[in-house]
Amino acid sequence: MMSSEDQQTTLGEAHSDLMDRRRFLKLTGAVAAVLPWLGLPRFAEGSPVERPLGAIPAATARHTLWYTTPAPESNVLREGLPIGNGRLGALVGGDPASTFLYLTDATMWLGKREVVLGDDGQPDYSTEHFGSLAMLAKLYLSVEGHESAHITDYRRELNLGQGTLRVSYRKDGIAYTCDVFASHPDDVIVVHLTQAGGGLFSGSVALHGTHGENPPAGSHFDGVLENGLRYAANVVAVAASGTVTEDAKGLHFANCSALTVLFCGGTNYAPDLASNYMDASLDPLALSIKKTKAAATQTPATLLHTHVADYRSLFDTMRVDLGASTDAQRDMDTWTRLQARAAAGSPADPELEASYLQFGRYLTIAGSRDSLPTGLQGLWMSDNAPPWMADYHNDINIQMNYWLPDRAGLPSCFDAFTRYCLSQVEAWTNLTHEYFNDPRNAYRNSTGKIAGWTVCISTNIYGGGGWRWHPAGNAWLCNNLWQHYQYNPDRTYLARIYPLLKGACEFWESRLISVSVKDPATGLARDVLIDDADWSPEHGPTDAKGNTYSQEWVWDLFENYRQASSLLGKDPGYATSIAQLQARLYLPQVSSKTGWLEEWMTPDNLGETTHRHLSPLVGFFPGDRLRADSSPPGQIEGVTRLLEARGTGGYGWACAWRAICWARLGDADKAYGLLLTNLLPSKNHSNGTAQNFFDMYNMDADTDAFQIDANFGTPTAMLEMLLSSRPGLIELLPALPKAWAASGSVTGIGARGGFHVDLSWRKGKLTSVTVRSVGGGETRLKWGAWTKAIALRPGTSVTITPS
Repeated sequence: MMSSEDQQTTLGEAHSDLMDRRRFLKLTGAVAAVLPWLGLPRFAEGSPVERPLGAIPAATARHTLWYTTPAPESNVLREGLPIGNGRLGALVGGDPASTFLYLTDATMWLGKREVVLGDDGQPDYSTEHFGSLAMLAKLYLSVEGHESAHITDYRRELNLGQGTLRVSYRKDGIAYTCDVFASHPDDVIVVHLTQAGGGLFSGSVALHGTHGENPPAGSHFDGVLENGLRYAANVVAVAASGTVTEDAKGLHFANCSALTVLFCGGTNYAPDLASNYMDASLDPLALSIKKTKAAATQTPATLLHTHVADYRSLFDTMRVDLGASTDAQRDMDTWTRLQARAAAGSPADPELEASYLQFGRYLTIAGSRDSLPTGLQGLWMSDNAPPWMADYHNDINIQMNYWLPDRAGLPSCFDAFTRYCLSQVEAWTNLTHEYFNDPRNAYRNSTGKIAGWTVCISTNIYGGGGWRWHPAGNAWLCNNLWQHYQYNPDRTYLARIYPLLKGACEFWESRLISVSVKDPATGLARDVLIDDADWSPEHGPTDAKGNTYSQEWVWDLFENYRQASSLLGKDPGYATSIAQLQARLYLPQVSSKTGWLEEWMTPDNLGETTHRHLSPLVGFFPGDRLRADSSPPGQIEGVTRLLEARGTGGYGWACAWRAICWARLGDADKAYGLLLTNLLPSKNHSNGTAQNFFDMYNMDADTDAFQIDANFGTPTAMLEMLLSSRPGLIELLPALPKAWAASGSVTGIGARGGFHVDLSWRKGKLTSVTVRSVGGGETRLKWGAWTKAIALRPGTSVTITPS
């Protein structure tokens, strides 16, 4: 398509030109700015791209995933390496002769706005009506003569510190590289081929649609899904020398000393109910062409500099050192290293575990910027039939995805979750009022009243829901929204989410029913408020009233709403009414039969003892009504006994949730043991970690699925082992495992109350802590028996060496 001598600067040269990190960050501060959180996530014209000055500083090699074999297309979900810019994502694999990219846009959703109820009054959960996330395209880059039989010194790596993927190898004594990255500022995916030694590239670029587009129009295609969503994709190739031509089959290049391939695509989705969630005026093909052509005017080095500056403005907010691994461990490729760590009696590998934590942060940056939030698979898919539609599950999964950003120094990556809830709540409200009290719905309000909003267990991007109604789902979504405020006190943000909190309260005000129970303290009867017929996700009776899961979430919602009302000075009369309802809520007891915190309003266990969900423990985590340091000992004992009964196996997200709870209880051994369970290599469709670090979920003997929540939940557990917080208290090293105890440090951990914390330790003892206020004032630090009260003004910090 284009040829220009000024494109000869290689990515390899850019990587080698280093400068002081502090100067780099100072010069690129403007690139760090992202769209305001209030903006709408969509494929749209961007602001002018700010180009960084200087060159790229080196990133630590410790946080690099690397392999000595190509990723076969037949195993793309396990071995393909993920890249993403928050809207576009790709799984990259193949050998040097044929590189593939499986491409996804966050808004590429099937399904319809209409809701169809089944005979049981539950919204239909099928691809036809509810919909599904789908792939956008496949891109194939073929290079003649570079088959595996002709190459040596092959290495494939994902550099978490730079946000780049590189394949390097030698052929006929010449060194070749293929660099791939997804640029957020330029909104394109870049593939750049270079060589050092006189080699040339000849081959083709083929862009394939995945929804029956026939025929593809050379370098681009567009289409319309059955639901009316328009989509398109475009690819451009720029050569440093030689020729690039186009025909109906794609692009062809010959005798090129370097080649840059640029991809862009998207849809006309608009997160606005008034427009039916689609922008009729947006032409995805024209915009895709415009963005690729704009990127093609920049040198490859400039594109790389811009991407890395933007990426590192986020990634560098946290540094993680859990201790040193051995040279022998560092010499292993990533898959060999995972297997070695899993062997019985193997030594600890703290750098591997730190890389797993940083991989969770990498996926957060790659998958959650100014588009939609990450669902069950984020932006990375292998086909158009993902398990559970790769949707948003509201009974743990999307919530777990967003436990990490605030803790991991990435608060702006939470904004996609906020925007999603704001863009959907009007539709959720309409859905609730129209369908929730359908007489066929077993979960309907027996009061006959309806107000506010709630959700189904599964939600899509069109305001719809599926599988079954989930009354307490509204309170859990609000818990995430509220805790984000606690990490980042901002009254403007709080005012934006306030209507969601109030609407959820209005729903529960219409739903709660009054029953008489015997007060265990006095033996006298008293009236309490309980949830109507409901389910404790995801087991046991579907018509139980007053289950612990719902009671805890309603208490949490009412508590958070009352605080929001007070902070904003809004609706004091209504807040008083909610406080009166909160005081009457039934709260769970410890079972006289099992010693566990009851899951239902009975001492009997009505479900599966080792069930994957920890639904009755939501008041312990992620809520904190129950606290290890202040709740009645009997209740914490009940939490502990139930957690023990649930076991230490299962799916990755379930192990991550358990690990967090054990960390909250101060049990480092159990928390760390669950981390190691999740790091077990996934083989023969087992639960565990795949070659590319994706968490795999065993479906049956012959199939598995990628579920991204454990990739976020496990790093959350690791950070909770190092720091636990609530407003007024920051607990340091509450569950430091022996494997990390020798020495270590972490910078930039978020703490509730409005603080960022750096801490270091040696021989299991805290040696230094620095606390910076990002809006917080007073809090108390705690490490073992040592405590210290501090008071800071926003923007100030204090460093303390505990005595």
